[in-house]
Amino acid sequence: MQFGSAADVVWNSPSRDSSGSMPLGNGDIGINLWVEPSGDIVFYISKTDAWSENVRLLKLGRVRLRMTPNPLTTGAPFTQELRTDTGEIFLRLGKVRVLIWVDANQPVIRVEAAGSSRFTIRAELESWRTRPRTLEGAEAHSAYGLENGPEPIVVTPDAVRAEANQRLVWFHRNESSPWAGILGHQGLAPLVPRLADPLLHRTFGGAIVQSPGAQPAHTVSIHLLTAQTPTVAAWEQQLAEQIQRVGQVPLEKARREHRAWWNQFWSRSWIQVSGFPEAESVNLGYRLQRFLHAAGGRGAYPIKFNGSIFTVDAREPGQNFDADYRRWGGPYWFQNTRLPYWSMLAAGDFDLMQPLFKMYADAMELATLRSRYYFEHRGAFFPETMYFFGAYAPVNYGWDRQGRKPDYVENTYIRHDYNGGLELLAMMLDVQAYRTDRGFLKRTLLPFADEILTFYDQHFLLGGNGKMRMEPAQALETYQKTVNPAPDVAGLHYVLARLFWSLEPELPKGLGDQLRLLQTELPPIPVSEETERALLLPAEEVLEPPRNTENPELYAVFPFRLYGVGKPDLAMARATFAARRIKDDRGGWRQDPIQAAYLGLANQARDYVVRNFAKKHPGSRFPGFYGPNFDWVPDQCHGSVQMIALQAMLVQSSYGRIELFPAWPKDWNVEFRLHAEGNTVVEGSYRSGQAAQWKVSPQSRRNEVTLHPVQ
Repeated sequence: MQFGSAADVVWNSPSRDSSGSMPLGNGDIGINLWVEPSGDIVFYISKTDAWSENVRLLKLGRVRLRMTPNPLTTGAPFTQELRTDTGEIFLRLGKVRVLIWVDANQPVIRVEAAGSSRFTIRAELESWRTRPRTLEGAEAHSAYGLENGPEPIVVTPDAVRAEANQRLVWFHRNESSPWAGILGHQGLAPLVPRLADPLLHRTFGGAIVQSPGAQPAHTVSIHLLTAQTPTVAAWEQQLAEQIQRVGQVPLEKARREHRAWWNQFWSRSWIQVSGFPEAESVNLGYRLQRFLHAAGGRGAYPIKFNGSIFTVDAREPGQNFDADYRRWGGPYWFQNTRLPYWSMLAAGDFDLMQPLFKMYADAMELATLRSRYYFEHRGAFFPETMYFFGAYAPVNYGWDRQGRKPDYVENTYIRHDYNGGLELLAMMLDVQAYRTDRGFLKRTLLPFADEILTFYDQHFLLGGNGKMRMEPAQALETYQKTVNPAPDVAGLHYVLARLFWSLEPELPKGLGDQLRLLQTELPPIPVSEETERALLLPAEEVLEPPRNTENPELYAVFPFRLYGVGKPDLAMARATFAARRIKDDRGGWRQDPIQAAYLGLANQARDYVVRNFAKKHPGSRFPGFYGPNFDWVPDQCHGSVQMIALQAMLVQSSYGRIELFPAWPKDWNVEFRLHAEGNTVVEGSYRSGQAAQWKVSPQSRRNEVTLHPVQ
């Protein structure tokens, strides 16, 4: 074993329970690891595709490693280090050294332990799902969508099988599924025969293989697999074949390749600040949040905003539940899910963005047919809140359907909220602008644009002025009855302009003609002229009081970047930001730091970033865990917002232009490497009182860079 890596987080004492865990992962498989005062090494195992029969993202289990003799005797030295540069945790337990890593290239967890004398190591599986159990009361919220329904929410037990050759196999198998019932309840029963049930017979678990007897060095390998198979035997056969394939790669070679993956990941981009008291907190916050993206963002499904795959036992007031619990359960809220992904553009982490696009692409057939059944027109829409397979959460759709048409959604907070499709399209357009990929363009972006924009084109009629009149419509969750809501109007203006700017030659002629006509029919961005200075409005007409705490008018700044540094009417956008109804620094998904950065408000952006990166979860030992804020721990929105803001303070890229240092405070030093449109990388530095240094690759982009004075 090699132990020469630097550490980002170092602890010199054990932890009492999972609240003192460190996260680690390979993008699909994750662990939360801690060492108890007894000397036992304990960790939860998670996986991005471990969806249960209740559409909950479950832990696979908990493993306890016990060494004999106990190396952590009274007074023995203790160290626990997270080494993000190599994706490893290192432990020094007395005279025993332990290296833990989740292979970046293979579905296996490795534990390597070495001591100065012979010892034994025993791996024990600890399962809390040992019998059928009904979720009730507050705990049922972790199965959000199914609570208050006609059927009880039953957690089924895991199966554990001891085998020969020091191998233990366990799994959780969905012998039932609510999927067909959910589709039937939502008026989509005809889709059941033509679509595959994504939950039934989904089986997830693994095998523990460990060294036998007393030796001076041990290896424990934990192989994980999720698969939908007709029988348990078929799943076990797949697992056995996977173990054999993994075993063909020598351990030393696998470790080298694992470290090589992490090395190339960190070489893509970086931001390192200095020269002010909070610099260490900002650097660590940015690095650890990006590490969590990589550790939990390369699997079959997108990052869960409410904890990713790194949830632990719930210990919030009045919520003492097991590690399968997460507030808001299994559905994806687009407004929350998107935030980690916006931070990946400037970081150059385009590979991590693919699970998000894939989930929506896989759900497209359901989405297009739902439009036909509900509205009798073409195109696709996605609910703000949806399961990974595209359906509404039943509790939002409404359990009681008596006298209600299929298109009626009971939850007013999402009833007419279709904006997520436009924002996801905007994100896809940025990905294509940042790095040219014809395969992505043809297979993903253009089909998605066709369906989303066709939905808007056919769903809303033209008013007397010949312009689209969006009604009924809502401005996010806050203004639930509006005409021409700002997020949708801004989104349509933005994505259509971006499509024609960068991709017009690629548009099929019929689609291009349709979208050109749609562009002429768009209503203007809602703006008030009734005050001394014009302000952006949340909608052309607001028909009832606000019911949530968003600022929809600022969606024209982010994510639909119509206003900002280097763009027209910056003063109006800044005045709107200053006059915004909700000024809240609680963090979570609130976008104030991002909007301040895009508006070139360096001091405000700086203050937000500093304050919010310092807001660690008080119940977690790990400094990169935030929350619960509005959602759950570790909250993936909170750190991601600060990442986006910090990036936008340094570099903004739009329509081929690059704004450099558009919102950078003059008392902050920095070294950075970030990505921009046109397959471009910008590197630079700034030292207080000195001129900024920078270079752009390729060099041909230099004339398209505007260098702004620091503030």
